[in-house]
Amino acid sequence: MSINLSKGQKVDLTKGNPGLKKIMVGLGWDINAYDSGAAFDLDAAAFMLGVYGKCPTEKEFVFYGNLTHPSESVIHMGDNLTGEGDGDDEQIQIDLSKIPSNVEKIAFTVTIYDADQRRQNFGQVSNAFIRIVDETTNVELIRYDLGEDFSIETAVVVGELYKKDGEWKFNAIGSGFQGGLAALCGHYGIEVA
Repeated sequence: MSINLSKGQKVDLTKGNPGLKKIMVGLGWDINAYDSGAAFDLDAAAFMLGVYGKCPTEKEFVFYGNLTHPSESVIHMGDNLTGEGDGDDEQIQIDLSKIPSNVEKIAFTVTIYDADQRRQNFGQVSNAFIRIVDETTNVELIRYDLGEDFSIETAVVVGELYKKDGEWKFNAIGSGFQGGLAALCGHYGIEVA
């Protein structure tokens, strides 16, 4: 049975699901009905973080421009340019058994592509969620609905997987950033051109 989380809540992932190796992280959203004159393109990404909360190299930033980590522990299933339809808009597959030992946390983010030029922000986005599914059984384990807490932000850290005492846990974050993907990259130690 799926556990519904609220902001700031933490939950065990592997302790209560022994043998869990392959999970799918699904992220979804809807766009509020109004016309900004441009399509919304939201992008999910995963930042694989080391001990100081930074990406050890640029390879640990998995997004539409770098779909697969060299270890194949994190694989982005591709960019959805519209967010149309029900269910997950973008998915990221995680193999917990392949995550490199120097990675202690994986932060999942959603950003709005070209938000400033298109005058878009997360105040115009609704029904955003993250969910974690056991890929072997196709059972949803965790779901976190973000609610409508945002106004001018153009990037959101949705949640993070983190390792504690050899077990993986999930933390529902839901914190917004201004400055889009560039701000998140700076926060996680990735240099952007």
